[in-house]
Amino acid sequence: MSAVVAVIDDLREEGDELDALVSALDGPGWLGPTPAERWSIAHQIAHLSWTDEVALLAATEPDRFGDEVAKALAAPEAFVDEAADALVATHAPDALLARWREGRQRLEKVLRDAPDGTRIPWYGPAMSVASMASARLMETWAHGQDVADALGVTRTPTARLRHVARIGVRARNYAFMVRGITAPEEEFRVELRTPEGEMIAYGPEDGAQRITGPLLDFCLLVTQRAHRADLAVTAEGAAADQWLGIAQAFAGPPGPGRPPRAEQERLR
Repeated sequence: MSAVVAVIDDLREEGDELDALVSALDGPGWLGPTPAERWSIAHQIAHLSWTDEVALLAATEPDRFGDEVAKALAAPEAFVDEAADALVATHAPDALLARWREGRQRLEKVLRDAPDGTRIPWYGPAMSVASMASARLMETWAHGQDVADALGVTRTPTARLRHVARIGVRARNYAFMVRGITAPEEEFRVELRTPEGEMIAYGPEDGAQRITGPLLDFCLLVTQRAHRADLAVTAEGAAADQWLGIAQAFAGPPGPGRPPRAEQERLR
């Protein structure tokens, strides 16, 4: 099995896992709040539906996708929320679920059928098919975490988290740049433990700037689904420590992240 096919298979499985969480919800359940401010479960699925459709547009009609990029540049803080709000306002839960399913199936087919060497434009640099599939998986997992948290469900970590971690590591310089900070020149050593005890490592073995911790915790950190104070991810070196405070695996402006659990509980 090729690496491209494998990551597309993982993307489908990630979508199926989230689908199983939301497909049994009744109407009021879809309106339940999630940790993302002002976003219900319906908003989470609407956002994934919209981004899958935009990815499909980028892969099939790059000129029209350029118009979407222009919209994003004109309103970088609002266009994501507005897209989710519009879908929630115009779709009943069953219609929204059907739209998301159809969109991700169409995107999967386009990615599987793409010729070798295909580059897909995006809001940052153009991506390979494998990178686009990984990015969609990362976002599906992250928003799936919001849904799981809203429902009080603890998900079992899977090997698919490797894709999320890899994007988080590769996006290190972006996290600095988007905040107007010059990224460190030296590579960091990142060592992550899987739930099975296997070590996944990135960067030079003798790197002075080091990140260590559980794979799941690192993925929660770089997708900003938990505050670093609540995670067992540690840094050695000032630059590595700075990165843990700003890390983000997603494109776009810096996210607000999640407040520490103690603060959340104090505000309830």
